Amino acid sequence: MISVCNVSKRFGAQVVLEHVSLEIPEGRTTAIVGPSGVGKSVLLKLIMGILQPDEGEIFVFGENMTAARSETERNRIRECLGVLFQAAALFDSLTVYENVCFPLIERLHLSPKEAHPRVVEILESLSLTDYAANFPEEISIGMRKRVGLARALVTRPKVVLFDEPNTGLDPLVGQEVYDLIKETKATWGYTGIVISHELPEVFQVADRVVMLLKGSIVKDGTPQEFIDSDNPAVQQFLHGRTDGPIRIQ
Repeated sequence: MISVCNVSKRFGAQVVLEHVSLEIPEGRTTAIVGPSGVGKSVLLKLIMGILQPDEGEIFVFGENMTAARSETERNRIRECLGVLFQAAALFDSLTVYENVCFPLIERLHLSPKEAHPRVVEILESLSLTDYAANFPEEISIGMRKRVGLARALVTRPKVVLFDEPNTGLDPLVGQEVYDLIKETKATWGYTGIVISHELPEVFQVADRVVMLLKGSIVKDGTPQEFIDSDNPAVQQFLHGRTDGPIRIQ
C-alpha cells in the first residue's frame, strides 16, 4: 500500500519530521493527528511527491515515489491517489461540471466525450447534478467540499487523502463532511488518509490514529487505544488542555 520508511524533513534549521516510519493499511482509514505545525501536511505532501524527504523513502503500491526522476514519473505514480484539499481548491473560472471533469482530461487524458459519463455518475452519486452549471462562488462552502471530493473520486483512486477536511467549517457543515467521507468510503472502498487536529470528531471516520509530535510518532493505535492511552501528550491533546508536555506556541 503506502510505506513511509525512515523519513526526515527539515526546512533550514527546523526539523519537521525525524526518522518517521509508517505503514498505511489497504482498505482502512488512517487519521494523522497532532497540534498545528508538527508536520502533518508536510507528511501528506511527501506521500504525494510534492516535497522530497531529506532522508528515507516513500513507496506507493510498491513504487518508490522518492526515487522518481521526473514529474511525469511522479504523475504516473500519483494516478492511484485522489486528494481533497483544505479549501477544496476548486478553479473559480470553471463550473462544477468542469472542475470534476478536469482531472479526467488532464491526468487520465480522456476526451470530453469519454469523460462525460464518469462525471455524470459521480455528480449523481454526490447529489451535485443540480449544481453542475454553477461556479464555485455560487454554491455554499459545504457544497464546494462535496465538489472537491467528487473531483478526487472521479479518477477512481485507490487512496484518497484528506488535508484538514473540516478547517474553517461550522460544526454542522463539518459533520456533513465526515458523513460524506463515511458514505463514499462505504460505496467506493478506498483507503483513506485524513490529516486533522480535530479530536475526538475525526475518530468517527478513522480505523487507526497516528499522532505526530516534535517530528516523531508518539502514538499509533485504534481510536479506543488513543482514548485509553496514558501518554501525557496524547491526553493533553485529546482534552485540549493547556498544561502538559505540548507547549502552545
